[in-house]
Order: sequence, then C-alpha cells, then structure tokens
Amino acid sequence: MLNWIESPKSPKVCQYIECYWLIEKDAQSDSYQHPKLNPDPCAHLIISPENQSYLYQIDAIDHKGIGCHWLFPHQYTFQLDHSEPFIHLGVKFRVGAIYSLELENCPHTMIDAVKDVCLSTLLNDIGVSGDELTQLGRSDPSLCRDKLDRLFSIWLSNCKEDQHSKLTRKSLLLLDIMPISDIGNKLGCSQRTLERSFTRVVGLTLKQCQSMNKLEAILEYLYQRETIDIDWAEVAIQFGFSDQPHLIRQLKKQIGVTPQNYAKNRGLTIDVYGGVN
Repeated sequence: MLNWIESPKSPKVCQYIECYWLIEKDAQSDSYQHPKLNPDPCAHLIISPENQSYLYQIDAIDHKGIGCHWLFPHQYTFQLDHSEPFIHLGVKFRVGAIYSLELENCPHTMIDAVKDVCLSTLLNDIGVSGDELTQLGRSDPSLCRDKLDRLFSIWLSNCKEDQHSKLTRKSLLLLDIMPISDIGNKLGCSQRTLERSFTRVVGLTLKQCQSMNKLEAILEYLYQRETIDIDWAEVAIQFGFSDQPHLIRQLKKQIGVTPQNYAKNRGLTIDVYGGVN
C-alpha cells in the first residue's frame, strides 16, 4: 500500500487547500477490503484514472461511479470498496472552502454526497487528466504537488470572499480551543450572527464541525496505541466527555461501533484521504 500526504507550497493555494494525498493499493496488498471513512467536515476532490470505479456506502445508499469525483463533507461514516487494486490522488479542501469556489451544479452546502466531475472542465485545462496526475503522484510526490499547485493557483484566482467566509475562517481558528458560546463575543459579533454565517458557508453547525474534529482527534489517539494500553476512562476525561459511557455512546453514534470494537478491528481509514499519515 503506497500513501503520502503533501502540503501545498503556494500561499494562495494554502488558503483553500489543506493538503494533497495519494493512496494506491496493488494486487498483493493485504489491507482492509471494506474500510470505513470517518466523518469529515472537509470536501475532497478525488482524482482517479478515467476507467477506475468507486463505491461509497452509507446506510442502504450506494454512491458509485467511474473516474474523478467530489467527496463532499459527510456527517456519517462511509464504507469504501477497496476489494480491487486502485489509486486515488486527493485534494483536501479546507472547511468551508467550497463556498468560495462557486462550483457549477454543486451547491456549497452539499453534505453526505458524492458527485462525478470532469477534471479538465473543472480546471479549465483541456490537457489535464486523472491518468496523468495519478501516474505522476505514484512516481514523484514532490513534482505532483508542484503540478497541482500550478493548476490550482490559476483556478483559485477567481474565488470570492465575503463577510460570511471571513467570519467563518476566523471562527475555525477558535473552534477547538474555546467554548462555542464564547466565540461570537471574541470575534465582536453576536452568537446568532456567527452561527448563521458559519452554517451558510460550511453547511454544518459549529457544534457539528466541532464534534467531527473531536472524533478525528480521538481516533488518531486510539490508532497510535495498542488496545491493551488504552484506558477508556482516561480517554473520556482527556477528550471532554462526562464519563466512559458518554464516550461509548457518542462514538457508537458517529462511527457505528463501540470504542472497544474500533480499537480491536481498526477498520476506519484515518491514515489516508487526507488524514493521519
């Protein structure tokens, strides 16, 4: 299994894109065939070969297609189909960035959705293809990053910024370090104004976004430890839960399994799709 994560070098691109990532599974790879993708408030542009299929499942709904596609922010856990060899080159956008992009036929508040995309049409570059970019990503991550920086620098030059996006960006810097009820006052606006702007830009509430960030932090913490070394009462206290049962209920609600089952099976894909490397 090949995977890497690279941060953009262009300051303009960094404003809207958090990282580029790649994951490739070959026929000899012994990895989960149906891993789960944890909830994420960020949108990802998934660049894939034009004849490569994809499948995301949530509850009884299948999101499937071929080639490049958007993976929009999702509140629930997706199950992926990694049963066949594949390669994905991903572009992880910052929370709320889609609002500034004004994508055609894609409302910026799309949640729990996957949508096919023509890469050359999106980037206004008839010469760009998923096949070419994934091959470059496989052979040279640094050159691939530089190529993506050049492509997105041009495309992002037309992004719009308004009072809602600016306020949301400021609130995101405070979301994980102070109570939500204090953020509006810190930014010199009413809490109602902040909540309305945030939901308008992100498509999620401040609380929903905060919960996703906390979940990612918990899963990263658990992923880096052996099951025998995990003290669940300590984890609950560290991440701000009232007690261990509260932690168990919350994780089961968000990822569909108890913390103990997650720690045992490690089925969530947090080391790819722009997550922990």
